[in-house]
Amino acid sequence: MTAALRALTRRRPLSGSVVLRLFWLALAIGLLWLTLRAVNLGEVWDYLRRLQPGQLLLLLAANGVVLATFSARWWLLLYAQGYALPYHHLIAYRLATFAVSYFTPGPHFGGEPLQVYLATARHKVPVSVSIAAVVLDKVLEMLANFTFLTLGVLFILRWQVLPGVGDEPLLIASLLLLALPVLVLVALWLGWHPLSAGLNWLDQGWQRVVRQFGRRYGTLTEGTFYRTVRQSEGQSIVLCRRHPMILLLAFGASALSWAAIVAEFWFMTSVLGLGLTLPESVAALLAARVAILLPLPAALGALEASQMLAMRALGQNPAAGVSLSLLIRGRDMLLGAAGMLIAGIMVWGHKKQPMDAVQPIPTPSLVPPVLERKE
Repeated sequence: MTAALRALTRRRPLSGSVVLRLFWLALAIGLLWLTLRAVNLGEVWDYLRRLQPGQLLLLLAANGVVLATFSARWWLLLYAQGYALPYHHLIAYRLATFAVSYFTPGPHFGGEPLQVYLATARHKVPVSVSIAAVVLDKVLEMLANFTFLTLGVLFILRWQVLPGVGDEPLLIASLLLLALPVLVLVALWLGWHPLSAGLNWLDQGWQRVVRQFGRRYGTLTEGTFYRTVRQSEGQSIVLCRRHPMILLLAFGASALSWAAIVAEFWFMTSVLGLGLTLPESVAALLAARVAILLPLPAALGALEASQMLAMRALGQNPAAGVSLSLLIRGRDMLLGAAGMLIAGIMVWGHKKQPMDAVQPIPTPSLVPPVLERKE
């Protein structure tokens, strides 16, 4: 017993990942503290008091429309591979994965394994098919996001919404970000395997390191994980080469989602009485999206600081930016809580009552979708 207590109370050095997480958390809290210090909290409350119950209901309805458009791209990619899942289920799954991604560092990533799991475990979609759909969904999402950032930068520079902001650094950074998903899509279209090739390169480097210490470990490329990634890349290559129309439709769904996001954001600014023009709203939204790219949990501190600085640059009261960020934060927290509830019900409830498999579509093309099989 004494030995066990000593083992529990013994101090252990913090790992690098824990130190890094603590750093980002401290940075987030510091940004939030500096932002709240720079504004009058009474003015922030004055902006929020303008919200009416009817306006909040309209905001919820608008956000529901935005949320519904997010699943179109994923549905199309599964559909092209011969699996037509019920659309309302995909909406629930995306909400659950959003919750996981939102409450972990880096709100753009984190929930994808749950996304794969739900399609595979609840509908018996093959793992390689599910991974291919999620990977391409994420690549197209990044392509749409970085396209919006690039177009937003060009829009701001054209209308000179933010005078004094350097145009060349913004444009170069946005083009570099845009090049990443474009290169992945081009590689898949050419028949290359960028993910498995990267894993193979890392594995070879690791093997060279461990051999220097006279040790041997199993190679990563011999495992099930590597084979699954390789298979999913093969599925993605087939999609890119044989179904370019599906990819165009998926990118069109992304454009529709962004149009809904811009409209919702503009409506948020109007209900707070900010009176921003469309170019000014795009500039503020661009600042918010850049803040979300930072590896901070729920973009804590970064979102508030981005909106405060954006409103100050637009000649508005900085308190208006904090009010806008709190409105966004409240919406996302509500969606995140709903997503966590859905995730819990679907993951643990599935063990007691699994769903039927989805019957594959005979030809992966634009044919009428099938219904789920009944016992």
